Amino acid sequence: MKTVLITGCSSGYGKATAEYFLAQGWNVIATMRQPDADLLQGPAEHLCVVPLDITDADSISRAIRLGQAAFGKIDVLVNNAGIGLFSAFEATPAATIREVFETNTFGVMAMTQAVIPLMRAAGEGMIINVTSSVCFAGMPLVAPYAASKFAIEGFTESLFYELDSVGLRVKLVEPGYGPNTRFTANAGDRMNGLVSQAYAAYAGQLMAQWASPGAITEAQDVAETIFFAANDQSDQLRFAAGADSAHLAHARWNSTDEQFLSGMRAMMRMEK
Repeated sequence: MKTVLITGCSSGYGKATAEYFLAQGWNVIATMRQPDADLLQGPAEHLCVVPLDITDADSISRAIRLGQAAFGKIDVLVNNAGIGLFSAFEATPAATIREVFETNTFGVMAMTQAVIPLMRAAGEGMIINVTSSVCFAGMPLVAPYAASKFAIEGFTESLFYELDSVGLRVKLVEPGYGPNTRFTANAGDRMNGLVSQAYAAYAGQLMAQWASPGAITEAQDVAETIFFAANDQSDQLRFAAGADSAHLAHARWNSTDEQFLSGMRAMMRMEK
């Protein structure tokens, strides 16, 4: 029986992914800052819920140790935990940008670095990094968030070759816009006042546009895509998750740069 360690399981994509892997018969090490096994549905004998703060090295070591004690090994790491930020870059303090990078970028790197020796010693393993469709379709007013996720895309593509040399695999899962996730809810106070008056009207227009009915990403879409990637033995690196992400990915990779950016700019331009 295989074992997966998933970060950020208290809600959204992480919770759905943990429950989906449990339903498929996997052992699941579900991590969250404030552990609560009652949040997750699935057979208790295959579930280990442990506390984890991916910005804390001691917390990472402890979570991995507890997970190994429960199931003996970690076959797959899913780096899902992250924080969102909706802000005008001009008004975003450097400390806030660093906070986003500490979790979305450096936290992912720290988790990855911690499990590589274990997987290398076992002779097999997979690391799945969850990024975002902003990595092929950058959106306005999420520049620091997009930058933190773009960094993980480059990091993961480099590891694709590097870890192949020691028998390990890496994958990227790129969810689209999921209004039912905690992208803004988990941002907390860090977003207060970060859309200045100069951008307020534009921000309002964008939020209304994104809230309108259309193709969106559901948590179940992401869970199923992560599970598919975890079982994929091909050299495919990127997996779009959600109808909107798949649509944007197709447009990006099947258009010239000028064509794609012109179309996106027309959608994002401020209405007069």
